[in-house]
Amino acid sequence: MSRIKRALITGSTSGIGLAIAHQLAVAGIDLVLHGLEPQVEGDKLAEAFHKQHGVEAVYVQADISQADTIVQMMEQIESQVGPVTILVNNAGIQHTAPIEQFPVDKWDQILAVNLSAAFHTTRLAVPAMVAQGWGRIINISSVHGLVASVHKAAYCAAKHGLIGMTKVTALELAAKGVTANCICPGWTDTPLLVEQFKAFAREHNTGYEEAKQGLIKAKAPYPDFVSPADIGQLVLFLCSDAAKAITGTSMPIDGGWTAH
Repeated sequence: MSRIKRALITGSTSGIGLAIAHQLAVAGIDLVLHGLEPQVEGDKLAEAFHKQHGVEAVYVQADISQADTIVQMMEQIESQVGPVTILVNNAGIQHTAPIEQFPVDKWDQILAVNLSAAFHTTRLAVPAMVAQGWGRIINISSVHGLVASVHKAAYCAAKHGLIGMTKVTALELAAKGVTANCICPGWTDTPLLVEQFKAFAREHNTGYEEAKQGLIKAKAPYPDFVSPADIGQLVLFLCSDAAKAITGTSMPIDGGWTAH
């Protein structure tokens, strides 16, 4: 099988996932975009990528909290455009609460989207990668895959688990031309953090923008957000031949958060 480069990026209609998609498209990598938006909206986004970057791009709409839906999604991709050889498990959700008050349904949903979905996409994508002797699995974990914060039991459990699963995947595939790595962003100005910014603003009786800076300074010495585009550049590097021996790692891009 000749080598192809086609990337599936889950949660790629906004935030980090969208930025990753743009960086890969600039490098000429064909895309499978994913989200919860209606098909017509996703198709427009895919067409915009094609016009802007000249790559082939399609959109799949799927609720990846459901295992059966993921199977259907991967079958749809295979039949529509062919196998995926770059898999970026980026989709994630968040909820914060003390552990004794943490809603059970939120726990289940966060584990399903942030961890189990990556297992299902990986197990279904690996055979084609192995068949062509090349593949890249890049899981967007978090600084919370390396350290913990209060009120984030489910998120930390999922992101720590994602790192463990990635290590196992890397060990199993290292001799088959397929790498598996995690990227661990710190504070990134994306929709996922909006409610945390609002809560910080209420708690400290401050404005929304001041709350953003307050949260950053509470954890990281770098005085600004991590750019989603920079995360995209790191993904692109991990897809390059220069990264062929990098596997099983967890790379912080966190402004020094985990240097404490």
